[in-house]
Amino acid sequence: MEKRMETRKLTMAAVLTALTVLLQYMGSFVKLGPFSISLVLIPIVIGAATCGVKVGAWLGFVFGGVVLLSGDAAAFLAVDVLGTIITVLAKGTLCGLLAGFAFKAVKKLSNDDYLSAMIAAVVCPAVNTGVFLIGCLVFFMDTITMWAGGTNVGHYMIFVLVGGNFIFELLFNIVFAPAVVQIIKVVNRR
Repeated sequence: MEKRMETRKLTMAAVLTALTVLLQYMGSFVKLGPFSISLVLIPIVIGAATCGVKVGAWLGFVFGGVVLLSGDAAAFLAVDVLGTIITVLAKGTLCGLLAGFAFKAVKKLSNDDYLSAMIAAVVCPAVNTGVFLIGCLVFFMDTITMWAGGTNVGHYMIFVLVGGNFIFELLFNIVFAPAVVQIIKVVNRR
């Protein structure tokens, strides 16, 4: 029985890895007005909730790797390669890792998969965006000041660089990730 559960976990991790790669590559094609809608955080939350912290961190790392390979970070790579690599891999890995820890902690306190997945679905985009903003402050402040063109840099970072995308990521995560986690938990009980 234990071997069967480990096989399910590995299979789920592999499927979610493929889905993470696909959603990140396809993410720039899904638009709502001027914003690209990133759905890639959903499988990260699902993996963290159903397979554990290590799988959540792995999926986040894969997400970061695809961001670097796909050209989505090209504007930042042109400014500081090492800073971009550190920021992108850290934000991805940490959003999966901390979503996994959040799920685990809330599950321990409440024994409620839905609530646990909901909290993980909030933590994931919050960490992803927060680490991105920290990376901007540490590695790219001069460039972002130039991009802001004399406007308030903090305003530019929040409302131009991350604002709309964060809201959409958060909403999509809150709606879809807990529902899918519930379905997977029910199916796995059979």
